[in-house]
Amino acid sequence: MRFALIDDQRVEARSGLKGLCPGCAQPVIAKCGTQRSHHWAHRDDMKCDFWREPETEWHRSWKNNFPTEWQEVILPDQQTGEKHIADICTDYGLVIEFQHSHIHPQERTSRENFYRNMVWVVDGTRLKNDYKRLLKGKDNGRALKPGVFLIEFPDECFPLMWLGSPAPIIFDFQDSDSTADPTDMRNYLYCLFPVRVGPSVVLTVWVRNDFINMTINGDWLLWVSRSMDELIQYNKDIQYHNERQRQVQTNIAFAKFTRRAAPYRRGRRF
Repeated sequence: MRFALIDDQRVEARSGLKGLCPGCAQPVIAKCGTQRSHHWAHRDDMKCDFWREPETEWHRSWKNNFPTEWQEVILPDQQTGEKHIADICTDYGLVIEFQHSHIHPQERTSRENFYRNMVWVVDGTRLKNDYKRLLKGKDNGRALKPGVFLIEFPDECFPLMWLGSPAPIIFDFQDSDSTADPTDMRNYLYCLFPVRVGPSVVLTVWVRNDFINMTINGDWLLWVSRSMDELIQYNKDIQYHNERQRQVQTNIAFAKFTRRAAPYRRGRRF
């Protein structure tokens, strides 16, 4: 974790310091080696929040885009007493979770049910072929409008653990090589939307700073709500159109049948 409590103040890890965990109030020690970001750790590697994962430079870099008071916010469930430490919780009630390592779908669902109003940011560089798969799906997808694509075969383009999530998922493919090239598509963010259009999923492409600024100023929540409404209406329009088409085809088939049957009805005797 990045912060511990010393004299009731949130303090970053520095060599020789000792503090208390903001979550469980147990002693923590500063870890200030050269292999990982400076951080606080419980003694004997105990975890008071089993959802936490070791923090990488990728985590820290993302957290640094937001005010420190929004970082590592303890969120309790008032009814059950369960509490967890959100990576980011904005003043607008949006939780942002940064996920580098593999996550079991059951844990993913538990976090989504607990935080509810959230967005995932996933390190897409963890698995070698994920970027190629997603880019191929986008290039073969159908553009609804600039930056918005329908991906017809999501199982071939996205990690299975993230399909079916009710929260938007941001995939970040930027690495040390891509940052030097402003035309590299890995510098963009790719948002898997939680609403399907028929069998297809919706993928939106974001400029990195646009996403960050919209989450900071609260516009992200408005955009998600508006986009969800638009996609739900789009789905209804497609269903209505398909139903109309089926009805037209049924009427045509019935008309052909009655025309073929008419001579037999006229020639029948009683």
